[in-house]
Amino acid sequence: MTFKQSRFLLISIFITFSVFSQNNSYNCFSVLVGKDASIDGSVFLAHNEDDGGERAINWYKVPSEDNINRIKLKRGGSVEQVENRFGYLWLQMPNLEFSDTYMNEHSLTITSNGCSSREDKPDLTDGGIGYWLRRMMIERAVTAREAVEIGGRLIEKYGYASSGRTYLIADSYESWMLSVVNGKLWVAQKVPDNHVAIIPNYYTISTIDLKIKSTYLGSPDLVEYAIERGWYNPELDGEFNFRKAYSDPTKLKTKSNIARHWVALNLLSSKHYELSDEFPFSFKPKKKVGLKDMFALLRNHYEGTTLDITETYQTGNPHHQKTMTICSETNQYGFVAQLRSWMSVEVGSVMWVAPRRPCNHAFIPIYSGILFVPESLASTNYHIALEYHFSKISDYAHAVDHPYWYFNTKVKFIDQNYKKRIVPFQEDYIKIEKKLLDNQERFEKKIQKTLIDDPELAKKKLTKFSNDLLEDLIKEAQE
Repeated sequence: MTFKQSRFLLISIFITFSVFSQNNSYNCFSVLVGKDASIDGSVFLAHNEDDGGERAINWYKVPSEDNINRIKLKRGGSVEQVENRFGYLWLQMPNLEFSDTYMNEHSLTITSNGCSSREDKPDLTDGGIGYWLRRMMIERAVTAREAVEIGGRLIEKYGYASSGRTYLIADSYESWMLSVVNGKLWVAQKVPDNHVAIIPNYYTISTIDLKIKSTYLGSPDLVEYAIERGWYNPELDGEFNFRKAYSDPTKLKTKSNIARHWVALNLLSSKHYELSDEFPFSFKPKKKVGLKDMFALLRNHYEGTTLDITETYQTGNPHHQKTMTICSETNQYGFVAQLRSWMSVEVGSVMWVAPRRPCNHAFIPIYSGILFVPESLASTNYHIALEYHFSKISDYAHAVDHPYWYFNTKVKFIDQNYKKRIVPFQEDYIKIEKKLLDNQERFEKKIQKTLIDDPELAKKKLTKFSNDLLEDLIKEAQE
């Protein structure tokens, strides 16, 4: 075994045995913004990834590939691989099956939120599919709709090997939610171009009409199966509602789900909602949404609401509240994918990433056209990373040279006295983000011109720009 392989295993093992700091782990949060609902015409996909413990996230830029080895699924099955797979940015969460994020060379971006279903008799073939579902979508699809169709076919063939989940899928023109149920049932809904859609950790797709294929896709037997299982009675329940029929009922009543959905809805919608109200799948925002709005939302701790028991940090740490916040103790990273159809994809598709907690770090732009990320942000190369993704060994050591330990240490330092220590860091990231946003248009115009004259030079400049920012972020955390 090489040194890099050993290093990766040590990090993976430490991650596996990390002690969770609270019970509310694995609670992600996402927002989709249509192109006509954003200030500049971007499609936005904003997401906080929540996973318990201290973890080292690996960052990779994977080139397009054409080998055709069969894919071995985690539970024993296999899938035929395709040639000419697309390249992508990859944020890897080692050892976890449902936590990776991708953006491919066509702007397609995919992440997910766990959504528990009530299915207890799943139909699975060869153990079903889990980890590889989003990876095959990102490698094979050009558009969000195509990714949904690919995902739907895989689910119908193999079955989904987990309770349930909603995949957030966006390209530079539109975005979709793909909700899957344990087994071979699924449904997807397009977010209207002038709407915003919010999702915590329960299904939000409700009434559907699979005849309207421009908006809805899904299993043809979705309603019939719900009737058969006694989850839906047309005479008593009226119009079919996927969310009510297929959700684990306890998740629809979980306060952390309702509260996070509620606070985001009231921040962006012109209508005021009570915690007890029925929330819409999507809505028109009270004003067009920009990157700053997305950054602020991913940093939200219920400030200014009745749920903020810390009185804006005066009486405690906002991450230690009884009701889990959007920016939470278990955040591993937050990102906002800014996807613009009128620009070259290399510069028009950018993932603004804040490592660990968004309230502690600046959002840094990682452009789709970069050639690589700093080596220090990955434990090994992407081939070995995939090979050892699910490695389990009975002993472990703390690999201290991964930058994420610095990010974790910074979080701990701030948490010791959040009220006083968060202020200088807030001032720093506000200053960094303001400079980046103020200079974004000018920088991107230069890159657009260079892409026409010398594409390789443009990619090198994008790589240096994003990587310099990442290296500065690492140095700041070290200090």
